[in-house]
Amino acid sequence: MNTKQQHTLGAPIIEMAGVNKWYGQFQVLTGIDLSVRAGERIVVCGPSGSGKSTLIRCINRLETVQQGTITVDGIELTAGGKNVDRVRAEVGMVFQQFNLFPHLTILENCTLAPMRSRGMTQQQAEEVAMQYLTRVRIPEQAKKYPAQLSGGQQQRVAIARALCMAPKIMLFDEPTSALDPEMVKEVLDTMIALAEDGMTMLCVTHEMGFARSVADRVIFMAEGRIVEQGAPTQFFDHPQHEKTRQFLGQIL
Repeated sequence: MNTKQQHTLGAPIIEMAGVNKWYGQFQVLTGIDLSVRAGERIVVCGPSGSGKSTLIRCINRLETVQQGTITVDGIELTAGGKNVDRVRAEVGMVFQQFNLFPHLTILENCTLAPMRSRGMTQQQAEEVAMQYLTRVRIPEQAKKYPAQLSGGQQQRVAIARALCMAPKIMLFDEPTSALDPEMVKEVLDTMIALAEDGMTMLCVTHEMGFARSVADRVIFMAEGRIVEQGAPTQFFDHPQHEKTRQFLGQIL
């Protein structure tokens, strides 16, 4: 599949400079310098334990860093305080697990945050929610509860829920890894449609077909460092680093 279209990238919207992070004595991120432009689609890959998920979780401060600066849409996240809330309002995140509230309907899951954080009325929030549930092709599930949906449907709800906050940036942390194989495509198709709309996206994934067809840039991490990065054709066809070649040899 090759759905990539030429699109114009904007000014940098995420800047990570000299980022280091430790869990106790273990350094999980080392010397991370990363600039992401508005509208850029980035796939982050690498072996288990390489720091991929930690990297993107730092972008909305689900993880804090001990050294370095992270700036998102002009707001320095590492300054803490109200800046964290301001950034989180602009950054949507989809996890491995769907994290839907089981006691709320699909529609209620999608309207909760816009009503609380954006000050929308229930009617406004429901209109927005239905727009995005339609976007991910499950509007007919609005009145159901999460347990009544398949894993792939629940993950699409999670994507719709994040979009209801009108984020400037979407982060995906291995969004298909908890799904049965037959459900992976429906979630990837949803993400491809988002990418084609110009959403700034960072996605941690092992789905290399998605990376090849959608990403503007592929970042390879190992042992907490960015080892290699480049356009998909360069990354897959002419990897420069031995660790990259070993990784690709194992998964392709």
